[in-house]
Amino acid sequence: MKQNYSELPNGYLETIRNGIDGIRTFRSGISRGTGTRQENLERLKEEIRSADAVVIGAGAGLSTAAGFIYTGKRFEKWFSDFIRTYGIRDMYSGGFYPYPSKEIFWAYWARYIYVNRYLDPPKPTYEQLLSLVNGKDYFVITTNVDHCFQKAGIDKDRLFYTQGDYGLFQSTKSGNRKTYENEEWIMQAMEAQGFVKNAAGEFEPTQSSQLKMEIPTDLIPICSDDGAEMTMNLRSDDKFVEDEGWHKASAAYLDFLKKHEGRHVLFLEIGVGSNTPVIIKYPFWQMTNDNENAVYACLNYSEACCPRQIEDRSIVIDGDSGEVIKQLL
Repeated sequence: MKQNYSELPNGYLETIRNGIDGIRTFRSGISRGTGTRQENLERLKEEIRSADAVVIGAGAGLSTAAGFIYTGKRFEKWFSDFIRTYGIRDMYSGGFYPYPSKEIFWAYWARYIYVNRYLDPPKPTYEQLLSLVNGKDYFVITTNVDHCFQKAGIDKDRLFYTQGDYGLFQSTKSGNRKTYENEEWIMQAMEAQGFVKNAAGEFEPTQSSQLKMEIPTDLIPICSDDGAEMTMNLRSDDKFVEDEGWHKASAAYLDFLKKHEGRHVLFLEIGVGSNTPVIIKYPFWQMTNDNENAVYACLNYSEACCPRQIEDRSIVIDGDSGEVIKQLL
């Protein structure tokens, strides 16, 4: 039966509209902020303390700061055989490589999902961020799909994960609007490639010569409801499934924003780049502009900025977001 969520408020569409308005509003240029780093750290501490509400907007830079890096030693540790065989240069681009079979494609994605969804990040950055707003009225909107907020213990009613979750599959059949948890399948696919769990219950990479770069054909994930092949629940086109949980989170985000309209709100943007600015960055700019009591803060490595139009109500800190969060603590 097709679900109908038309009666729920759509926070996702509303934030996109705010983002588009933001593009049109800010014509006076971009600023790198004012004040020294220490002054801005102190200002941000005070804003977190005194704000009526904090809206956190988190992008990929936050997970990078937590140690979820898609290149270098971490990439080589888990994908050395794929690197040698196919010449892929990072985990992300490897997900788009035209592998010669579905068995190889799914072997790659099983590893990808395991290390970026079912392993904890090396650093406690997410836990530290949540401790900063502990006791505050806060909400998180994120484009990240690695489940790090959930693993850090966030109240699920305060989180809107807009772009999906590595831990969910969806059917390739367009009429099916459900999502399916994939943890059991991921574990089976890792074992099928030759990975072995350690005493802590986590898979460890072994010599790549002992690993298989494919899974058995009968392990290719098939939807139990419609018999179609599965795919990842990641927003890449109009086939992305927005399930019941997604719609409830979208509605909760919009309700939170409306509840605090006109009040002292801190819009705290962390690690948001230029790939999807219309979901977090531009809406935060616009909502700060529209509310004279609001403050915008941007934590970013090399891309920290704000519109000149709201410069006097902005806090811009350039640097590693994880280090900034530790300093705020």
